[in-house]
Amino acid sequence: MSKWSMALLVALRRGASLTPVLRRRCGRALASLPTDDAGWMTELSPNQFAVLRQKATEPPGYSEGTEGELEHDLKRDYGTKYPDVGVYECAGCREPLYFARTKFNSGCGWPAFYDGIPGAIREVPDADGMRIEIVCAKCDGHLGHVFKNEGFPTPTDERHCVNGISLRYEPAGYQPDDTPKLPAALVPKPIPP
Repeated sequence: MSKWSMALLVALRRGASLTPVLRRRCGRALASLPTDDAGWMTELSPNQFAVLRQKATEPPGYSEGTEGELEHDLKRDYGTKYPDVGVYECAGCREPLYFARTKFNSGCGWPAFYDGIPGAIREVPDADGMRIEIVCAKCDGHLGHVFKNEGFPTPTDERHCVNGISLRYEPAGYQPDDTPKLPAALVPKPIPP
């Protein structure tokens, strides 16, 4: 019996719920979304809950520098933080948010994308009017902020500055063939093995 199977049996005997374990392990979407904070706490890690539900911000470089987080694991598993196939999904509800080829190196310390999948992201002006928050259109999870007209040579001249903890990468996710590839300067070369 594997260590994971043994740990699962012990947890079940103690009355644990299978939902968050299977969801993290298998990456399947929820049949229905939680309706309150208590429900979200059973589906998300404490850090994911803080960002997605309470609008916290992870420190710059956290996703790349922390084992088990999005960009760290992309570098380990694919040799790059910029795979050109698949999609990035909401870590809360698994809704596809970004095509992989829309991710670029903005140098900001957080994953950056030039555009979201149509209808997947909602823009909400911050109360102070200084920035525009971006949230998952399906579950209202906080993703980060969008900045416009900064001069990046992308098709939209937008930078969706997204907390890595708000996302998960799905390599088998559908991405249209006509999703533009970015200039090489914005997508660094793969890391040598």
